[in-house]
Amino acid sequence: MDRKGFQGYQGYKEQGINEMTPGELLLLLYDELIKRLLRADLALGKADYPLFEASVDRCLDIIRYLDDTLDMQYPISRNLNRLYDYLSFELNRVKAGRNKTELDRVKTMAGELRDTFREANKNALQQLAEAAAQEQAGG
Repeated sequence: MDRKGFQGYQGYKEQGINEMTPGELLLLLYDELIKRLLRADLALGKADYPLFEASVDRCLDIIRYLDDTLDMQYPISRNLNRLYDYLSFELNRVKAGRNKTELDRVKTMAGELRDTFREANKNALQQLAEAAAQEQAGG
């Protein structure tokens, strides 16, 4: 792809991200986290340690971003903050010890979190649609 084509693709990607709801962005981050955890797992299995470490580092970046964007006025945010701290701690242990068992546990936890947020986003969108339908019917 030439430079102009690449810039057009980047603009298209950025536009898509800018049009996402906060819930969709959150799910996108969790999907990327899961993808990087899977990549780390595969790299560890192949003894490709540079890719393994780069994948774990990217996971840590994503978790740090998720933690940094929490709105601490909500009690759930404090709980998520502690959970993100724990995931970061575990990922640093995984990286230092190249520990597949711990990596599998983090993958499971991240997958469960993603599924929970996906369900919450689906419910929120459904409630918004029902509220809009009631407003139209009543208005």
